[in-house]
Amino acid sequence: MTGLLNRLALLEAVRTRVGHRQNVAAVCRELVEVVVPSFADTTDVEVLDDVVRGEEPPTVPVPRDVPLRRAALRGRSCAQPVGDVHPLSAGTPFSDVLSDLRPRLVPLEEDSPWLAADPARAHAVRRSGAHSLIVAPLVLRGQALGVVSFYRNPRHDPFERDDVAVASAICAHAALCINNARQYMREWIIASTVQRRLLPQRPDQQPTVELAPLHLPDPEGGGAWYDAIALPGARTALVVGDVAGRGIAAATTMGLLRTALHTLAALDLQPDELMARLNDTATRLAAERAALPAEDPMHVEPFTAGCAVAIYDPVELTCTVARAGMPEPVAVFPDGTSAPLPVPPGPPLGESGTAPFPATVVSLPAGSTLAVGTNALLHEVLAASAPLRPLLDGAGARPLPSVRDGIAGALTEGRRTGEQLILLARTKALPTGQVLTRTLPAGPEAAPMARQAARHRLKDWGVDAETAYTTELIVSELVGNAVRYGSPPVQLRLIHDRTLTCEVGDATASAPRVKHARTIDETGRGLFIIASLADQWGTRYQPQGKTVWARQSPCTPTRPPHTPDPAGMDE
Repeated sequence: MTGLLNRLALLEAVRTRVGHRQNVAAVCRELVEVVVPSFADTTDVEVLDDVVRGEEPPTVPVPRDVPLRRAALRGRSCAQPVGDVHPLSAGTPFSDVLSDLRPRLVPLEEDSPWLAADPARAHAVRRSGAHSLIVAPLVLRGQALGVVSFYRNPRHDPFERDDVAVASAICAHAALCINNARQYMREWIIASTVQRRLLPQRPDQQPTVELAPLHLPDPEGGGAWYDAIALPGARTALVVGDVAGRGIAAATTMGLLRTALHTLAALDLQPDELMARLNDTATRLAAERAALPAEDPMHVEPFTAGCAVAIYDPVELTCTVARAGMPEPVAVFPDGTSAPLPVPPGPPLGESGTAPFPATVVSLPAGSTLAVGTNALLHEVLAASAPLRPLLDGAGARPLPSVRDGIAGALTEGRRTGEQLILLARTKALPTGQVLTRTLPAGPEAAPMARQAARHRLKDWGVDAETAYTTELIVSELVGNAVRYGSPPVQLRLIHDRTLTCEVGDATASAPRVKHARTIDETGRGLFIIASLADQWGTRYQPQGKTVWARQSPCTPTRPPHTPDPAGMDE
């Protein structure tokens, strides 16, 4: 067991078979599998708990109260099971090794004083019958990572002095592998934490969209994300994106794109224009990566990202979709039929060129289920021939969480690789009683008509007097601007949802802007007044004209809202 050739063969086996995994506990298991029984009958590996979690090891001497985790054991049973976390008892060879980082050959005798200092380990040693012990540190560049105990039973010769050098060589290689795994673990923890913090902590449930996201992260972290962003007019932007790659780089790039998308969504852009501007951000990020020094690992890693945006309108019951490097979304209709939404493909984000990101408007009845996923799920769930497509087609009126859980269970049963994300969204219609729509004449009588219609509807909704007065003023200013600077047809729409939104549309695409009128000016104060009264205002452009909107905070009804006769909704 201790011959020179055997020792050389053992060291070669340790060098070739230990360190193939990027997990501290796995490296420790590889170590004990190699040295038992060729070098020891029992081997016990205890690693500092901070090291297992990827943190920096403490300085030497290691404080007495620093906990160690039993990472691996092979052979006869010991005092504590694998995974147990405990401090080392003072006055034992194990604590002494972590103080001076010197290996020790320890004879196991009944009257050894250190056995009394660690009764649990002493009992395990006696029960195993071990008669010889080498305790060696796991040390790298003067930092202690842990301690390894090698035991021999009476059926083998006791350890010799030469065996201490072998144990030290074994532990030196193991320490290097454990430290590599520790650094990888640290990066993995950081990447996973970054991605987890950048994703929505919980789905932002919207009144007109029920959400059920399914995210199966990659063990090494990734760059997939989803969002549900509330837009004016009770609309909701459903977003699914994916940045290729793993680790911190993919997670941080995902955070940058997600932040940029939230900023663009606040401008109330149409999906095609939103995607084009998001692509501008991605192109700059790709150029910055390409400009990194050649020795930087990110320099040679290609920048690839995709995104799909679907804006659902619960009043018009439509969905406007644009996609960049992502699969077609799938719609499951209330009658049980399903179909991919015919959205022309756009190029992946960040690619050079001027290819457009065309958007498609599709009708989406209330009760439809929209599925938007990453490319990793195209051939498993989204494609018509995908093996899990029946689980999606059977959504119908089933509870959405049940549909998601069924897909999740099927995905986790099989062998999967990489990160997978799908966002399921079930649409609802905004009740007609919560919407007022009026077509107005293109003359000075439009503003009084709009104020009167708004006043009556706000009373039906039970809106408090102060909010009603503010809303009438906003309605008057928006309609006045549309009549003065726009062109017919002029349309007023009030939407009473979680917020109170006033929208006025006309056929002119010119952009309104806030003016700071002088004291003697008779005009130019309309949008300034609106900006002062509303929580948020903006302009949304359509192929024919624009809509100027103003949104106010949720208001508390003075009484339950009365649902007016739907027949009087449009004029």
